[in-house]
Amino acid sequence: MRNVERYPVEGPNALWQVYRTVSRRKAVRNFVFIQAARYCPSLPVKNWIYRRVLGMQVGRHAAFALMVMVDVFFPEKIAIGDNSIIGYNTTILTHEYLIREYRLGPVRIGANVMIGANTTILPGVTIGDGAVVAAGSVVHKDVPPGAFVGGNPIQDIQRRQEN
Repeated sequence: MRNVERYPVEGPNALWQVYRTVSRRKAVRNFVFIQAARYCPSLPVKNWIYRRVLGMQVGRHAAFALMVMVDVFFPEKIAIGDNSIIGYNTTILTHEYLIREYRLGPVRIGANVMIGANTTILPGVTIGDGAVVAAGSVVHKDVPPGAFVGGNPIQDIQRRQEN
């Protein structure tokens, strides 16, 4: 089970009510800086934007490939460990707006983690230290340290042996 908090809504679906949960100003500001980071070729500049502007916890030597899309509304709920790689065009979500509720949950990615290209990480998951997530995966549950997972939804592919 993912670590998410649920908030019921009445009336139209929760996405129509998004600006009751996050200010328009924050959403526009975050969008502009996220788009700049997505196209920026400099890893130190990207990490500066993520840390200083968006409030994410980004470890030393974390690397975000081009086109990574972090959550626009709640990027501050994302933590990435030291020396981890987030692959091209990966999406990291900390929110879900549904019909009758919205959900918020932190995303924790450990140290020395490799996330393959075009992966989607859903709210409320933790990816343990040393894990590998294959390209094109949908991470809908926690990934243990050292695991090698992939697919939609993710499944264990292999567990690395600790020496």
